[in-house]
Amino acid sequence: MVRETVALSVEEMYAADAAAIAAGIPGIELMEAAGTGIARDIRHRWRPRPVAILCGPGNNGGDGFVVARLLAERGWPVRLAVLGSVEKLKGDAAANARRWKGGVEPLTTKVLEGAPLVVDALFGAGLQRPLAGTPAAVIERVNERKLDCVAVDVPSGVHGDTGEVLGIAPVCVSTVTFFRPKPGHMLFPGRGLCGDLVVVDIGIPDMVLPGIAPKTYVNGPGLWLERFPWPKQDGNKYGRGHAVILGGDTMTGAARLAADAARRSGAGLVTVAAVPETFSIYSMGSPGNIFNPIATQTELEETIGDPRCNALLVGPGAGVSEQTRTRVLAVLETGKPCVLDADALTVFRDDPQTLFGAITGPCLMTPHDGEFTRIFDVAGDKLTRARAAARESGATILLKGADTVVASPDGQASINTSAPPELATAGSGDVLAGIAVGLIAQGLQVFEAASAAAWIHGMAAATFGPGLIAEDLVDGIPSVLGALKTSDILD
Repeated sequence: MVRETVALSVEEMYAADAAAIAAGIPGIELMEAAGTGIARDIRHRWRPRPVAILCGPGNNGGDGFVVARLLAERGWPVRLAVLGSVEKLKGDAAANARRWKGGVEPLTTKVLEGAPLVVDALFGAGLQRPLAGTPAAVIERVNERKLDCVAVDVPSGVHGDTGEVLGIAPVCVSTVTFFRPKPGHMLFPGRGLCGDLVVVDIGIPDMVLPGIAPKTYVNGPGLWLERFPWPKQDGNKYGRGHAVILGGDTMTGAARLAADAARRSGAGLVTVAAVPETFSIYSMGSPGNIFNPIATQTELEETIGDPRCNALLVGPGAGVSEQTRTRVLAVLETGKPCVLDADALTVFRDDPQTLFGAITGPCLMTPHDGEFTRIFDVAGDKLTRARAAARESGATILLKGADTVVASPDGQASINTSAPPELATAGSGDVLAGIAVGLIAQGLQVFEAASAAAWIHGMAAATFGPGLIAEDLVDGIPSVLGALKTSDILD
């Protein structure tokens, strides 16, 4: 079984380093292992070529000195430049500077002359202010010349917690980080600058993690596969859950996509409940979906209150109307696990506290950024905003995008990286909501169901590739599930 992968904040990574050193692993050994991993990545990508190594005043610069020494020992032409002076380096960085027997230049753009490859060892993940002066000018020149760049820990200028670019940062071929990735490696815009992310084992033992107690995860099978609701040999359709999707009156395709996705994800029964006039539309094309007419409030309450129904979805194609608002509040009043998407959120834009106050059971909200800002007034990076929204509302938040974040009210969060750009197509969000409600109907807890749905959704899109439309996502779910079940694709 693949293990879950945590992502460590900048402070948590400092704590991991400190715990490793306290456990008897010298910092100089950690730095040597880090530099060895960086040099190995470089040698795997290129044959010996001139390389400019840009060293900062801290431990990132110390890593750069290790890389310079190891590459030079293998015959690579190395130029090394330092921001500030070597004499001001401290601790392990100073020790590795003394081990370097080559020349040292002051940091200027001149060090880039004749060097098609650059190692960015200027600043680490905890940078707090925008790059300026000489470092900014050097990075700007790296980007202008489109030089191959390998970043140490993070591209200088990218904040390790948020992915925010502080002024300027290099566009990298690869980023080599240590022990565990950081949120900034996975959140845009930083993620778009990292290139290939390489996580190197530098000798920090896993036993330091319980003391740190991280709550952020790289979304992948290790987070939820152990509890995935595979069909049982002696099971039946009733044991696999019954999801009810409240369909809209005009944009009927959205609920149909969600219903098909819920069944493809394993729900034993899926009912689309909508006004009677839409029966012929909802009955077309998907004979396995059940249709239930709801002409009155009483019929709505009877449908969603049926004890055989154990998961509810409202929002796809619902319309921004009083009918949608009434349906959402009725769904929440049942206390059953539910998914609120699209119009089910927007309809509360003038009164979000009524929505939050009505949440009494497990609830998943699946907004994109526009829908999110209509009901939440929180600032910050994507991870911070999702967590704050989950705390405020009492719901698990799946904040969609190229770097989808899932956050639960208890502070747990996952960051998804499986989504390709082809997912930017009408109906893809309806499929995602359907996968989520299908998994919830089968008994998966909301946070895990949301994380699994985001990953499966992204993998189905990536498998299909260019030309993707939402219907292709539904058809692609079985192959992703099949590969998961046989462990052909993990993380």
